[in-house]
Amino acid sequence: MNEDALIEDFLDKLWMERGLSRNTLAAYGSDLRLFLRWLVARGGTLLAADAADLQAWLATRLDQGGSARAGARMLSSLRQFYQYAHREGLIARDPSAAIEMPRLGRPLPKSLGESEVEALLASPDVSRAEECRDKAMLELLYATGLRVSELISLRLGDLDAHQGVVRVTGKGGRERLVPVGEEALHWITRFLSGKRAELLRGRACDALFPTRRGSAMTRQAFWYRLKKYAARAGIRQSFSPHTLRHAFATHLVDHGADLRVVQLLLGHSDLSTTQIYTHVARQRLRALHQAHHPRA
Repeated sequence: MNEDALIEDFLDKLWMERGLSRNTLAAYGSDLRLFLRWLVARGGTLLAADAADLQAWLATRLDQGGSARAGARMLSSLRQFYQYAHREGLIARDPSAAIEMPRLGRPLPKSLGESEVEALLASPDVSRAEECRDKAMLELLYATGLRVSELISLRLGDLDAHQGVVRVTGKGGRERLVPVGEEALHWITRFLSGKRAELLRGRACDALFPTRRGSAMTRQAFWYRLKKYAARAGIRQSFSPHTLRHAFATHLVDHGADLRVVQLLLGHSDLSTTQIYTHVARQRLRALHQAHHPRA
């Protein structure tokens, strides 16, 4: 088996054993192929690499301008692969075992203030079919904290307007029911009752938020449209597809929501992932205290 095929076999087994998302598997594959090309240029192979090779590769990536966080992700990819190779009996010793994972400070997620969210949600021109769809998508994103990949994957059958919930398939194929809220339901219903048919022009599509071509929207297309609305709303700070998800969680915590409820709504498997939003809330409280307290 050549080493490209070995990487594919590793990714297949990883998918079957752990049910990782397509994006995570693609990241592992990209990391390993980059490392393989670097090894081949030096006369090496994946299965013959030792700890010194791994450390030299990681140092090369840092020298090329890679961040410490990107290096940690690369080491994680290598570690997963060499644990698999050792488990399968392809190598006698795991070369990644001797390399310590760097300790990284966890960055606070970028979020928006409530007034900025209001401006963003008001920016689409709802008289136009595409922008009415986008308005419904933005309202749903902020009302539920969905990942963009989850939002664009929604089908008509996933929405229960009567119960006010949407069925979401998250990472690892895990399903959860998320309450939608009256405002988001209003805009989704408004889109479904007229503008959706206007957008499709007779084409059949079961995507909840289709494009004019009669297909589900891509993450890249939604990101492009999101940036357009952010600019229209006068939002100058750096923006990411996750910004509304972070705003959803941060605003819930700011208003006193229980952290475990936020965990369930976001689809986090581990509460520690959700706890970062308590730091965001504390940081905001400190800023308010310093700005307004006479003895701050």
